[in-house]
Amino acid sequence: MLVTRKTRLEELIARYHTLGQARFYIEHLGADFTDYVQENLAYGESLQRISATLREWGRHQVLDRSLLPNFIFAPDDIVIALGQDGLVANTMKYLEGQPLIGVNPEPTRWDGLLLPFEPCHLDALLRDVAQGRRPTKAVTMAQASLSDGQILRGVNDLFIGPRSHTSALYDIALGDRHEQQSSSGVIVSTGLGSTAWLKSVMTGSMALAAAAGAGSSGAYKPMAWDADRLTFAVREPFPTQRTQASLVYGQVTKSAPLRLRSRMPEHGVIFSDGMEADFIRFTAGMEVTVSVAPTRGMLVT
Repeated sequence: MLVTRKTRLEELIARYHTLGQARFYIEHLGADFTDYVQENLAYGESLQRISATLREWGRHQVLDRSLLPNFIFAPDDIVIALGQDGLVANTMKYLEGQPLIGVNPEPTRWDGLLLPFEPCHLDALLRDVAQGRRPTKAVTMAQASLSDGQILRGVNDLFIGPRSHTSALYDIALGDRHEQQSSSGVIVSTGLGSTAWLKSVMTGSMALAAAAGAGSSGAYKPMAWDADRLTFAVREPFPTQRTQASLVYGQVTKSAPLRLRSRMPEHGVIFSDGMEADFIRFTAGMEVTVSVAPTRGMLVT
C-alpha cells in the first residue's frame, strides 16, 4: 500500500482551477512560485521511481491521504508513506500493527524524523520487510473513546477543546481527582508527540514561570516513543468561582485513564495529530476516556 499526499502546487491548482491562476495568486502576493514547482517536480519524480519499483514487486495500491479515514488495511499489508512526517503519523493511526515505511521524497527539503528512507532504498527494503528481516520501532499511540462509541487515535497527540478561539468548558478526572475547568483545551501527548506540541506547551509554561519569578524544575525532557504512558497538559486554565486549575498536568496509563465530560453547547471537538478537519464532536453531555491505545504503530527502521 502506497499512501501519497497532494503537493502544495496541486492543492493550489485544485483551489484556483489552473496552473496560471495559481501562479498569478502566489506571485501577486510577492512569493516565489518556483519553489512550489520544484517541490511538485521532486515529489513526482519520487512517486514515479517508487511506482516503478512496486510494479516490479507485484500487486499494490496507491491511496491518497484524504481516503485514510474510510480505508481498511489488510493484516498482511506492507504500508509505505511518501511525504512529510505528518503523513507517516496520519497513516499510522489507521493501522493495526502493519509495518510502516516512511520515505522522504526530497531529503534536501524535509528533515524527516519519521522518513529514514529514500526511493532508491525501497527495492531491497521491501524484500527484507516481507521476510521479517527488518527491525521495527514500536510507537505508542493515544486513544480517545467517546460515550457514543466513536474512537479516535493519535500518534503524536490528541486535542480536546474548542473548535474556535473560545473557552473550553468541561469536567476532568484522573484517578480520584476531579474538577470543573475552563481553559483553551487539553493536550494529551504520546512519547513521539512529546517532542512536538507538548514540548511547545511545556517550554512556554516553564519560560513564563521563570520570567514571573516562580522558578523552574529544570529542562523539559521528552518521553521515549514506546513509553507505556501518555502526558496531558491543560492549556491556559482559568480559575473562577465555579472552575478550578489544579489538575493541569499528569500521566495517563492503561490503569489510570483520563476522563472528560463536555459542558460546551457547541464548538467542542477532539482531533489528533494536528488534523483539525478530521475531528469528532465533543459537545455538552458527551464523555471521553483517553488512554494508551491497545495497538502500537510499527515503524520500519
